[in-house]
Amino acid sequence: MTEQPQRDPSPYERVVADIRARIDSGALAPGERVPSTREITREWGVAMATATKALTALRAQGLVEAVRGIGTVVRDPAGTAPSDAPARPAAPRPRARRPQLPAVRRRPPDPGLTREAIVDTAIAVADAEGVQALSMRRVATDLGVSTMALYRHVASKKELVAAMIDRVYRGLDLPDPAPEPWRAALELFATREWALYRAHPWAVPLTTVGGPVFAPAILASVEWGMRVLVAQGRSPDAALDIIAILSAYTSGMALQATQAVVEEDELGVGVEDWWQARVPELLEYEAEGDYPLVYSVTAPTHVDGIFAWGLERLVDGLAPLVEHGA
Repeated sequence: MTEQPQRDPSPYERVVADIRARIDSGALAPGERVPSTREITREWGVAMATATKALTALRAQGLVEAVRGIGTVVRDPAGTAPSDAPARPAAPRPRARRPQLPAVRRRPPDPGLTREAIVDTAIAVADAEGVQALSMRRVATDLGVSTMALYRHVASKKELVAAMIDRVYRGLDLPDPAPEPWRAALELFATREWALYRAHPWAVPLTTVGGPVFAPAILASVEWGMRVLVAQGRSPDAALDIIAILSAYTSGMALQATQAVVEEDELGVGVEDWWQARVPELLEYEAEGDYPLVYSVTAPTHVDGIFAWGLERLVDGLAPLVEHGA
């Protein structure tokens, strides 16, 4: 009986095997983000559908799980397995006794590494791949230093993210004194904040009212806007309300623009592929004729143009409140 030739693994099987090997070796630890579909397409040179199939297979094997707002992460072996596949049992690890070492003096910070360089590198990572890709280890790798070296300058990832927000908000560079009339000042405030969000979309959900990150530079920008309104005779309370309305419009529009690039790990496919997959459904709706106005639109909306147009109308609406307090 002739032996059947061994089949080469398919592209998706190769991706699954490689990522599983990283998990088994500890290169990807529990809770750590695995490559997204976009990153898989770049690293392994496969199609988006193949990358999606690979992540789906890893989920089915109980190796990874999707976490909203973060992406797909390595599943904790002690956690509950998905219903369609048992989780891998955690391999027991022998606990070796650590020898008692003599106390050593803490090394001083590396003079070649600065807090500014760490923050700049972290911003570059978040700009390119989103804040979900940010980790102390990733920043250390990009800087070519050990992870522990970062902690001599930044106490935690939370502190690092706050420093990132502070840095980008200082980039608003609002002039002192503010331009006149008040309308020009408020439009400048909003358009510069809009430009910040367009350049750093990861900052949007972190800086909304009640967001998880606060920084002195945010306070400085709010203070600047409030001074403009108090100069018009408004109370600090009323001034803060107006700034909140303006910022809510800006961040809300920015969030819509950011959501245009849908988190691949949330849907399993990139946004363009998602819309392409909906084409038959959209054509079916068009044929039914229930939405003639929607289907009569001749060009897609331009988010920057909509923002500018809407800002003018918003400031028009705020004028009675700014000028007369009513």
